[in-house]
Amino acid sequence: MTRTDFSSTDRQTRPASAISRLDPNHNHPPIAVLWALSIGGFALFALLAVAIQNGWTDAIDRSVLLSLRNPANLSDAWGPPWFEETAAELTALGGYPILVTVAIAALGVLGLLRERAATIFLAVALAGGTALSSGLKLVFERPRPELVDHLDKTFTSSFPSGHATVGTLAWLTLAAVAIRFVPRHSVRVFIVSAAIVLAIVIGASRVYLGVHWPSDVLAGWSLGIGWASLCWLAAHYLSRGSAGSGDLGHSKT
Repeated sequence: MTRTDFSSTDRQTRPASAISRLDPNHNHPPIAVLWALSIGGFALFALLAVAIQNGWTDAIDRSVLLSLRNPANLSDAWGPPWFEETAAELTALGGYPILVTVAIAALGVLGLLRERAATIFLAVALAGGTALSSGLKLVFERPRPELVDHLDKTFTSSFPSGHATVGTLAWLTLAAVAIRFVPRHSVRVFIVSAAIVLAIVIGASRVYLGVHWPSDVLAGWSLGIGWASLCWLAAHYLSRGSAGSGDLGHSKT
């Protein structure tokens, strides 16, 4: 199969409409930003872990959970019944059944395209992030909130939120791989933005459903962003080490 390589010559021959004025060399996002997100994400997670262990987040955690429930009936979440049902369905986007299905589909597409390096990279990134999330849950073993009734079933400990962590790192990592094969800047921005929105919705739904403290979700977001950014950086340096051969896609980042 012949691989299309968006080299400097290709960029010169493509129409101007296909080249981003903000990203003419297909180098988005800046490496410094990725380093900041990775280091910042892991650092914020560590700070939250310390704060939770010392009980510094207890007051705001309780306040946020209670604000989302009817004071006269804590089993009744804010909003009409259809909204509760919508939240329960949207939270599934961060669950393993959906994420594993999407990951297998993405890996299958990459495999059919004979993108061996990208296939291996995506599999390792997703598996590694999932293992990290599960391992940290076993380390901290924070109890689930019992302040309000749970509107979704749970099977593991509370910190960090698995849905927020794995949902964030999975959708962002999938987006990071996808945009490496997309030359148009606007489409790349849309893909990453959609992944970010999904991560926010998934995490927020966990608090709304009463199955996580807000600090669990914030920690999950931080960890997911840190891991996804680290994977993005790895893709950049692996591609650069391959002299721009495009083994991990056509983009330089």
